[in-house]
Amino acid sequence: MSQTIDLLMVTYQAPESTRIALGRLLETCDERMRVWLWHNGDHAETLEVVRSFADHPRVHRFHHSHENKRLWEPTNWLLDNAEGDFLGKVDDDNVLPLGWTAPLIAAHNAYDRFGAIGCWRFQPEDFVPELANKKIREFPGGHRLLQNLWVEGSCFLMKRACRDRHGSLQPGQTFTRYLRDLALEHGWIHGWYYPFIYYENLDDPRCPHALIRTQEDFLRRMPLTAQYNGVETVEQWTDQLRRSARAAQSDSIDPREWRGWRYYRKRLRYWARRLLLGKKNYW
Repeated sequence: MSQTIDLLMVTYQAPESTRIALGRLLETCDERMRVWLWHNGDHAETLEVVRSFADHPRVHRFHHSHENKRLWEPTNWLLDNAEGDFLGKVDDDNVLPLGWTAPLIAAHNAYDRFGAIGCWRFQPEDFVPELANKKIREFPGGHRLLQNLWVEGSCFLMKRACRDRHGSLQPGQTFTRYLRDLALEHGWIHGWYYPFIYYENLDDPRCPHALIRTQEDFLRRMPLTAQYNGVETVEQWTDQLRRSARAAQSDSIDPREWRGWRYYRKRLRYWARRLLLGKKNYW
C-alpha cells in the first residue's frame, strides 16, 4: 500500500504569489498526496484564486476563515485531523521543484528516527561550508541532512508518528518550538536534506521569479518576519535572509544548549541585543 501525504497551505492577501505557489504545489502532487487549503480573511482577489483551485482532485479539504487566524489554528487543523503517513506544509509564497517529496520519503523510510526533513529556501551563495559541514551528517541508507533541532514550517515532510507521540501545538507554541521539543524530549532527528533540495521563496529578491525586487514591491508585500524585526528596506530584508541562512547552519544541536541555564543565557543575550540595537539589527 502506497504511503500518503497530507500537506497544508495557508493563504492570505497575496493573490499573485498564491496563484503561482498553489498551482505549482498541485502540479507536484500525485495520487498519494492530499492538499488541505485554509484561507484567512476576506481578501476578494486572493479568495477568488484559492476557490479556482478548490475543486482540483488533489485538494482534500478547503476551509475559509473570515477572521485571520494566522498559522497556529490552521496548523492544528492539519495536526488534529490528518491521517497521512507524512504531514507537511507549504507556504503561499514558496515554489517547489517537481519530485520534491521522493528523496524525503526515501530518507524517512530508511531511518525511523527522522522527524521533520525540509527543503532549502536560501541561495547557493548563502552556503557557508565552515559552518554547515560541522552539522552535515550521514544516516542509514546513505541519506545526509544538515541536522538541526528545527526546520522552517514550510516545504518539509514530518512523520505522522511525531504527531501521534507529541500531539498538536499547545496554546502559544510555535512550530519551531514544537519541533525542538520533539527533538529534545523524544529524540526525533530533524534537518534539511543534503545535497539541498532548493525551492523558490518568492519574497527573496535574489530568486529568479521574485515578487520583491524594488522598494515599492517590498512595502506592498512586506513579509511578517520583516515587520516583526523592523526591517524597512529591500536591502535590509536581503541581509536578514542571509543572516537567517547563517543561523540555520550555525545553530547548536547540542541538547545542553537548549536546556537550563544555557538556554536562558542564550535568550538573555538575544533580548539584550534587541534592546541595545533595536529591532533594526534584524536578527
